[in-house]
Amino acid sequence: MTGEGTDGAMPSPMGSNAVPSRTVPLKIAVVVKGYPRLSETFIAQELLALQQRGIDLAIWSLRHPTDSRRHALHERITAPVHYLPEYLRDEPARVLRALGRLILRHPAGLLRTAAGWLRDLKRDRTANRGRRFGQALVLAAELPADVPFLYTHFLHTPASVGRYAAAIRGIGWGFSAHAKDIWTTPDWEKREKLADARFGATCTAVGAAHLRALAADPGRIDLVYHGLDLSRFPAPPDRGDAPARDGSAPEHTVEILSVGRLVEKKGYDRLLDALATLPDGLHWRLVHIGSGDLKQALRAQAERLGLSDRIEWRGAQDQATVIQALRHADLFVLTSVVAGDGDRDGLPNVLMEAASQRLAILSTAVSAIPEFIADGTHGLLTDGTPPAIAVALERLATDPALRLRLADAAYGRLRAEFGMTAGIDRLVRRLEEAAA
Repeated sequence: MTGEGTDGAMPSPMGSNAVPSRTVPLKIAVVVKGYPRLSETFIAQELLALQQRGIDLAIWSLRHPTDSRRHALHERITAPVHYLPEYLRDEPARVLRALGRLILRHPAGLLRTAAGWLRDLKRDRTANRGRRFGQALVLAAELPADVPFLYTHFLHTPASVGRYAAAIRGIGWGFSAHAKDIWTTPDWEKREKLADARFGATCTAVGAAHLRALAADPGRIDLVYHGLDLSRFPAPPDRGDAPARDGSAPEHTVEILSVGRLVEKKGYDRLLDALATLPDGLHWRLVHIGSGDLKQALRAQAERLGLSDRIEWRGAQDQATVIQALRHADLFVLTSVVAGDGDRDGLPNVLMEAASQRLAILSTAVSAIPEFIADGTHGLLTDGTPPAIAVALERLATDPALRLRLADAAYGRLRAEFGMTAGIDRLVRRLEEAAA
């Protein structure tokens, strides 16, 4: 399992680009980090679309769900869900049974892959690396014999598990990469996965350029925007007929909405600092939807800044509730930044969801956000510093006409260029080629 596809490499990609005609449904095993997750509607949207194209899916999840709610979208996905041992110590007998079955049925693949895993372990001496291999043993042992291909969401842990399992079984695998997995995975590991995968898809041009620069065959990497399935969203409200809230008086309070996990890369500490500097006479309130590790720290920051009575922290919500919040708000804000460990957003789907409801957007010129929003045309983008955020917030809060113009432009671009169908067409083609 070397990085250059030489001795011990994973199965090589197929040479033909012809898409086979399907007489029976194509079977695909999809490996994800956790399922279902409220924050990963883009994965659920894709799974449902693949299901509707007649692909026979089975979901293999590395973790059990932690969210107390589910989206209605998840209820429409009928694929069976299998949970791998989240921690090997929790199911040691299952792991040992898997190892025994593989010794009997796939000894050569097991030996070759174990040698490759040991090379990886020398460069990444972590418990996580051991857990990945144990999960891969279970996946390889329990995967039905008629599944020809593994497709993983995220290039870090799920791709490692999928890659090891595919190598043991002697089948192909591919991946969809997104954000954190691209920017926090070591280059050596990305190169080796890119050499072994039959194809890779990623949802931003900046991510595709980065991966193509590391790939021996850049043609294996496709840019596939998630896009938005607009059939799942109501027609936007006619904001031109709504009362013009400009923050000039309490009865004209501007409602600012943000939806995102409370983690470093979302930049909520900077947003709070910016809100604290807005003019005293500007009437606004912030509604936040989402949860995360920084929840307590950010609430404490809001308290120190004297903002607590103007912020409503709603926690994690299902998509129907999010859509209602988008329709009620006057302005959507997402102040994404590059985190200290290099983690960053890709193109957050929530920006497209805001555009679907003709809601004006304020964000930052980070990662792939400018691929959807041109500053001054489809929204306002800042450099992510509190002073710049504050200037843009005040400008949008006090100018309803500007908000309406930007929102109309973003909605038009969403419909014209960021629908879901083209990306799903491309992904289905890639899956059929790779699984042939």
